[in-house]
Amino acid sequence: MRIAILTIFPEMFESVLHSSILGRAREEKLVEIEPVDIRPFSDRKHKNTDDYPFGGGAGMVMLAQPICDAVRHLRAQGYTGKCIYMSPRGKTFTQQKVMELAQEENFILLCGHYEGVDQRAIDAVVDEELSLGDFVLTGGELAAITVCDAVVRYVPGVLGSSDSTEEESFTGGLLEYPQYTRPRVFEGAETPEVLLNGDHAKIRAWRRQQSLLITAKVRPDLFETAPMSEKERQETLLLLQKLQKEGESHAAP
Repeated sequence: MRIAILTIFPEMFESVLHSSILGRAREEKLVEIEPVDIRPFSDRKHKNTDDYPFGGGAGMVMLAQPICDAVRHLRAQGYTGKCIYMSPRGKTFTQQKVMELAQEENFILLCGHYEGVDQRAIDAVVDEELSLGDFVLTGGELAAITVCDAVVRYVPGVLGSSDSTEEESFTGGLLEYPQYTRPRVFEGAETPEVLLNGDHAKIRAWRRQQSLLITAKVRPDLFETAPMSEKERQETLLLLQKLQKEGESHAAP
């Protein structure tokens, strides 16, 4: 997989791309992530990439020309996949989109800055706009590296076990179950006994129940649409109500 990141701050990616799973994936040639500086593509004397907005207003707007030329340069270098603009007005980045992008051979991420990008560049070279959520960052760089991190994990060979991605949050429409490691008892809190008895069928059942409970409690919106039997749904809601009542009784003076 090849990912190009168009940015005016390529130095922001140096540490992240040389660390942890992303760094190892690049070293092993499983993925190629290429920060590309937009500035050299500017046709202006001082290589600036922004200007004041027509119509007035605060801040600056990124110029269309260097962005368009940078994208076209990448197209000529074999980047035939989507050009994705990281933008607060884009569609929300979800696990489903992670899985879709993980199937691509290559794609381009465009990092906006200041007050955004000239709409003519978006119309000319951008295929899709993505957002991490309903908030605004100072630029698209952090959003772009988040997309890279999420997608690269699904490239074959990047993680040691496919179970790492198959059992985590959102993959099956539910949040992940709690995890425990040594010591068995920490500051009086014990590891659930079911995880220690070696009965894998019981462990799977416990983890499924915990995923259902956590999702129903924390993300009821996900719980409503997650794949499960009606029996599981009703049993989970009844158990959640019971646990909530027990918590309220313990908290009462």
